[in-house]
Amino acid sequence: MFKSIFSIGNHIIGENHPCFIIAEISANHNQKIETSIRLLEAVKKSGADAVKLQTYTPDTLTIDVTKGAFIIPRNNTFAGTKNLYQLYETAYMPWEFQPKLNEIAKKLKLTLFSTAYEPTAVKFLEEKLNPPVHKIASFEMNDDELLKSMAKTKKPIIMSTGMATLEEIDHAVSTLKTSGCEELAILRCSSAYPAKAEDMYVQNMRVLRDIYHTPVGLSDHSAGLGVAVAAVALGANVIEKHFTLDTHDKGPDHSFSMDPEEFRLMVRSIRQAEAAVKEVSFDVHGELEYQSQALFRRSLYVVEDIKKGEKLTKTNLRSIRPGGGIAPKYLEQLLGLMIMKSVSRGTPMSW
Repeated sequence: MFKSIFSIGNHIIGENHPCFIIAEISANHNQKIETSIRLLEAVKKSGADAVKLQTYTPDTLTIDVTKGAFIIPRNNTFAGTKNLYQLYETAYMPWEFQPKLNEIAKKLKLTLFSTAYEPTAVKFLEEKLNPPVHKIASFEMNDDELLKSMAKTKKPIIMSTGMATLEEIDHAVSTLKTSGCEELAILRCSSAYPAKAEDMYVQNMRVLRDIYHTPVGLSDHSAGLGVAVAAVALGANVIEKHFTLDTHDKGPDHSFSMDPEEFRLMVRSIRQAEAAVKEVSFDVHGELEYQSQALFRRSLYVVEDIKKGEKLTKTNLRSIRPGGGIAPKYLEQLLGLMIMKSVSRGTPMSW
């Protein structure tokens, strides 16, 4: 069995703990160290718990061929490049940036980790960054060699599932488990960039939690914050969202990323959603709710001056606002009873 609750740095991942919010900077660094540093600083100010990098080179992902399936279709989000190799050549983060960014993240008290795309990247991250967690991208979850190399680090793993079938997810989970992974979080996501809200199927998180007894979450490529907040309301323990300094900047990922202000709003909305769904309770909570009960809830009041010896009637006793008197359900029981002392109009009825 996997652990249902575990730690990533100073954060606890699992049910009844704050959602772990990750800002994915992907290719939005524009291969500039200065931009990368600004991104980290902006992520920290946004309220995110962690920032995620990507560790690969074009040669570790593909080969430079300009024919067949290597060509990016014209209607694809990433169609600005001639083939896969050129896309990754313009998008990858230079590996020499990453140790420096890791040190800056520590100073900012921001958890930093990365998605490794093959075993040499895992080795690099272990030796140079020693991250508290590893991430498996949805497109790589069918690479057993990569999964085994991550599992052998004995560190927590966050795995996106993208368009995977349950059979493929089950194979990946089994591979991780048998290779030494004990702490796993599984993220639902759509592998479209950007994704449509109706294609997110956020309810799948519940199925994954029931099957594997792991924390679950969402890697969200949709526009806006609605899907992420809905996921948290449904029990997401992890939310990952792309982050950029400027959504209008040139590059493959900027257009479907959040800028700092929108990300900050999403974090605030997630925290509100968490507070709203934290538990079940039918009690009155908080001073304002007590005040509202006292001021606006109906109760039984004497609405005409009544002299000693007179009887209670529907004319002199009514259910009105504010609260403070006997509950309205006792009206019929009280009607016809004799008053033992004179009572003035506006007196809350009491036994």
